[in-house]
Amino acid sequence: MHPLRIVHSEAATSFGGQEGRIFKEMTAMRARGHHMEAICQPQALLAQRLSDAGFTVHTLDMDGPLNYLRGVAAVRRILRQGRFDVLNTHSRRDTVIAAAAGRLAGTPLIVRTRHLSNRVGSLWSYTWLPHRVTTVSDHVRQHLIDRGVPPDRVATVYSPVVLPAPVEHSTLRRELGLSPDDVVVGCVAVMRATKGHKDLIDAIAPLMAERPHLHLVFVGGGSPVFEQTQAYVAQRGLENRIHLLGTRRDVPNLLAGFDLFALATQQEASGTVYVEAQASGLPVIGTDVGGVSEMFRDGVTGILVPPRNPAALTDALRRLIDDPGLRRRMGEAGRKRVWEEGVFSPARLAETTEAVYLKWLAERRA
Repeated sequence: MHPLRIVHSEAATSFGGQEGRIFKEMTAMRARGHHMEAICQPQALLAQRLSDAGFTVHTLDMDGPLNYLRGVAAVRRILRQGRFDVLNTHSRRDTVIAAAAGRLAGTPLIVRTRHLSNRVGSLWSYTWLPHRVTTVSDHVRQHLIDRGVPPDRVATVYSPVVLPAPVEHSTLRRELGLSPDDVVVGCVAVMRATKGHKDLIDAIAPLMAERPHLHLVFVGGGSPVFEQTQAYVAQRGLENRIHLLGTRRDVPNLLAGFDLFALATQQEASGTVYVEAQASGLPVIGTDVGGVSEMFRDGVTGILVPPRNPAALTDALRRLIDDPGLRRRMGEAGRKRVWEEGVFSPARLAETTEAVYLKWLAERRA
């Protein structure tokens, strides 16, 4: 197989989960021998990170109608000069520019990746502009099929999780003044209303009333939900039992200090944080929304509960809080799935992506 020449486009200027996925995908595909480049806006954090990692990055402004026309012309030149086999777009704005340019340039395969779980509005950036579509979960794939994208034109490629080295001794309990006997439920998520922080508080509060050694730790920032959550904890008089740590750069260290992981998210395209928690040997509790059910095995590595169901969430928490043996068995099963099976590894992402590209290129050429 000849190495493929692949270029990714992304209009976002911030760096979140979507941009992180692009960075990891490009790095993994380069490691398999493919030639990778990117097209970003000049001020994009992704552009800087990719440049620092040694990738060629083309920059152009993508905002506004004038930049649309200029952008199509500029990307058409980039595609023709680069003789790319594949153009992979990621956001609506860069898709309408880059995919249109790809059509004009005759790029053999144009792929759009859908990262989000919310409802798709216009379908033309999934059907008319790209040749094919990839999604981050089967849930997102099914939504596009339900909206009218032909099943043979859309494939699931799970986002990878780069696993840190195992942490021997977490500093979390010392930081919070907790003993080894305390049971710590941890939640790592950006503070947004849809992440269900309040739902988790409501579900665990009755258990805290009966279990003086039970604690809940939130890791993640984001105004105004952080401040609202802080106020809600104070209103319930649980400041000594529910700890808000804000944004942290030592998440593996903190995960190693938890006894179990819980996230009552109300909307999620995939939910790779569940994978990170399993990699740390933690049993997980998640809500059956989006692609969450694809991130762990219900009843084996964790417990899946219906969304916005406080009683079910409380029951799941009670089961794991009161049964150290169950926590241990589920935690070990999760660790094995992530580390030994490598389901969410960057290498698996690259293998799957390569196979999908080659299949679709063959179909297009036929």
